[in-house]
Amino acid sequence: MQTLLVLGGIMMFLAVALGAFGAHALKDKLTPDRMKNYQTGIQYQIAHGLGLLLLGTVQGDTVNTSQITASGWLLTAGIVLFSGSLYVLSLTGIRKLGAITPLGGLCFLAGWVLFIVAVV
Repeated sequence: MQTLLVLGGIMMFLAVALGAFGAHALKDKLTPDRMKNYQTGIQYQIAHGLGLLLLGTVQGDTVNTSQITASGWLLTAGIVLFSGSLYVLSLTGIRKLGAITPLGGLCFLAGWVLFIVAVV
């Protein structure tokens, strides 16, 4: 249980730090499209960081604790792949990195399905 709570806290800390960095240091450096991609990364990181905190909170209360843990690792992988690729794409402009983003989305979807299965 503690691992998911720690991961959630780290992801939320990083989301706030990266969001502030984007709002202040990058606002005049990125094109509007690149800034939109960056902000999308922040938005998904916040949503799934909160998801990790939720999973860590309910983990001890469910029968399928291992499924909740696996769900948390999938959400973490989703944050790294989805949000991470959007951050790098925004900062570098390397469009090929956009191919990684859907893999992160699939991790998010799989993580939430596994969560549903665990609590049902």
